[in-house]
Amino acid sequence: MIDKTDEEILHELLKNCRGSYREIASRLKLHPTTLISRMQKLEKTHVIQGYGANVDLGKLGYEFMGMVQIKIAKGKLLEAQEKISRLRGVVAVYDVTGEYDSVAIIAAKSRETFSQTIKSFLSLPHVEHTNTQVILKTVKETWQFEPV
Repeated sequence: MIDKTDEEILHELLKNCRGSYREIASRLKLHPTTLISRMQKLEKTHVIQGYGANVDLGKLGYEFMGMVQIKIAKGKLLEAQEKISRLRGVVAVYDVTGEYDSVAIIAAKSRETFSQTIKSFLSLPHVEHTNTQVILKTVKETWQFEPV
């Protein structure tokens, strides 16, 4: 379980994780070793799964993005999702409820690559049907949010 101090640490990291331990600890009124110890606990328990930069895929040349809904054969969900997650161009894979079993977010630099990525889903064993929605515009895309 995480407590109020852990939540405050996560809030600070979500705002900006580039600060030094000393800077973050100072803002939170913690001793740096306390901060380091708590962050290590959060990493060990996979609450913190890594550190990195949020990038704008469009500015990196990924002009074509889509959301692929995937129907998977009964009993083969995890196996198929694992294979989908390894496909080139797949940004994220989600296990969902509803008519489809899974949703994948894909990104490609060209229309041809986008088309090939979509078609590669159907060549996988246990994938029965897909429905693709092209993303026209990204309104919001960030994991740096105000926790509830």
